[in-house]
Amino acid sequence: MNTPREPAIRVTGITKSFGEVHVLRGVDLDVAAGSIFALLGSNGAGKTTLVRILSTLLKPDAGTATVHGFDVTSSPHEVRGSISLTGQFAAVDEVLTGRENLVLVAKLRHLKDPGAIADGMLARFALTDAGNRRAATYSGGMRRRLDIAMSLIGNPPVIFLDEPTTGLDPQARIEVWQTVKGLAQGGTTVLLTTQYLDEAEQLADRIAILHEGVIIQSGTLAELKRLLPSATVEYVEKQPSLEDVFLALVGNTTETTDDGDRTAPAGREPR
Repeated sequence: MNTPREPAIRVTGITKSFGEVHVLRGVDLDVAAGSIFALLGSNGAGKTTLVRILSTLLKPDAGTATVHGFDVTSSPHEVRGSISLTGQFAAVDEVLTGRENLVLVAKLRHLKDPGAIADGMLARFALTDAGNRRAATYSGGMRRRLDIAMSLIGNPPVIFLDEPTTGLDPQARIEVWQTVKGLAQGGTTVLLTTQYLDEAEQLADRIAILHEGVIIQSGTLAELKRLLPSATVEYVEKQPSLEDVFLALVGNTTETTDDGDRTAPAGREPR
């Protein structure tokens, strides 16, 4: 008989206030290992504060939290060795090339053969052709992919993505979504914060809705949809969505030209 795996992230009764402002009012959640968990909420709901607590950048006022089996308060060093954090804006050095950014992180982590690690990450994130270009020339989607690649050096089992598609254009958002799905398929646990409903719907195995510092509901997308009354079924001819049209016109994959522009594969017909 298989023993159930411990959650990769467990949060119980976490509270946090800043002066008279109560940001988190008793948050409880479990995140299964190897899953994508979306923390959905509007600006000011407390998403980033919770991520900062889980990544040991803030201490909670009360409650407990463990990441990869380590308590965030009593074992912060072990937690930091188990995670990576990608913030709302790509933290790449624009003066360096993409490859140099990756080599730098590998050296800071004291890993052997940083050049080989960098080349492997460039290939994994479809950035090999752009590896020797300065990151300043990268598109938004490329820069975010490089940022996530830098975060994954050292193979952390848990990664926090705090609103990773903020400010990106539609094609770049789709590129990041594909990257995040690939992380979970490779066994990485992903805690994703977002205020975009479609992002949570596209990516998450489970979704928690954070409102005014409290998780007001959580579950799979299907479970959350069952909270509302069943819709009246009528026959309606299905029309293509905006995403269908967009992908049909630009393609699912892109090629990067020498000047940093992206071109779509030819021959893609609308569905």
